[in-house]
Amino acid sequence: MRHVDRRAIPAPKALTQPGRPGPNELDRVRAHRANRETRDKSFDFKAYKHDEVKAALEHLFHGKCAYCETFYSAQAPVDVEHYRPKGAVAGEPDHPGYWWIAMDWDNLLPSCIDCNRRRKQQAPDPSASLSALLDGAMVEASSGKKDVFPVSGTRAARDTDALELEDAYLLDPCRDDPMAHIEFHIDPEDLWPLALPKRDPGAAPAVAALGDGASIAEHAAALGLSERGAVSIQVYGLNRLGLVQDRARVLKHLEFLRGLIFEIDAVAADLEAHIDPEVRRVAGTLAALSDRIIEELRAMSAADAPYSALVSQWCDRFLDELSP
Repeated sequence: MRHVDRRAIPAPKALTQPGRPGPNELDRVRAHRANRETRDKSFDFKAYKHDEVKAALEHLFHGKCAYCETFYSAQAPVDVEHYRPKGAVAGEPDHPGYWWIAMDWDNLLPSCIDCNRRRKQQAPDPSASLSALLDGAMVEASSGKKDVFPVSGTRAARDTDALELEDAYLLDPCRDDPMAHIEFHIDPEDLWPLALPKRDPGAAPAVAALGDGASIAEHAAALGLSERGAVSIQVYGLNRLGLVQDRARVLKHLEFLRGLIFEIDAVAADLEAHIDPEVRRVAGTLAALSDRIIEELRAMSAADAPYSALVSQWCDRFLDELSP
């Protein structure tokens, strides 16, 4: 997950202009909620999945899931996801959901199916040591956001309540800097890039616990880990087996390119000392090739690349030693 500036594009007119689906739907749902005969019945929200909304989210997030950075278009259509759930809140049967922002542009994100829909996944065993986790210690656990939205503050239940007082545990990539709360285990000897809650100085790395938002946050705080990072990793399923395997393939490619640069630079250094100018010219060509590979590594950390948060962390750690 990486930060995305929602202000980079205008909000879809379908959600903002009077007479268009967004404002019209808000009027209808207000009337629905005000009517005693209908207020407890479900409301069929449609504006959030308007084609203009899907196109805008596709452009803003470069066709990637807002949470795991997978290219969703290759496997399934996008789920337009509500950061604050529209019709219910898990664990709070009396909460009507955040119906008043169901069609609000700032509450909508693109999600892959696995990050959005709650189901059983293979995930790291939080009771295992890090070395055991790197050897593949996994358990079956429920993940996927659905209507999960844990908060540590005062829950907003009406359209007049202040959302900012909720102190949401889940990271919103358009409001937060996810890299301040989530890091990846990167080790050239163990290419198993688990997503880990960011650590306080001196704290040991650990995976997020299983459970509800409050228990995950409590476990993280006791270990000196980011509470919001821990809850987000578990709820969004950022360590589900298939996703970690995909990240591992990217990490393996990065390590291959890094090793290739070292080998090219070593050969170029030997050739530069040669007496023959033609041989020295080849050394210059090899140096240019090495620079091109470094640029390719930088491109893999760009906003439109898959798993760019992982690649950015890898680049921050290793790129300085590769730069001329």
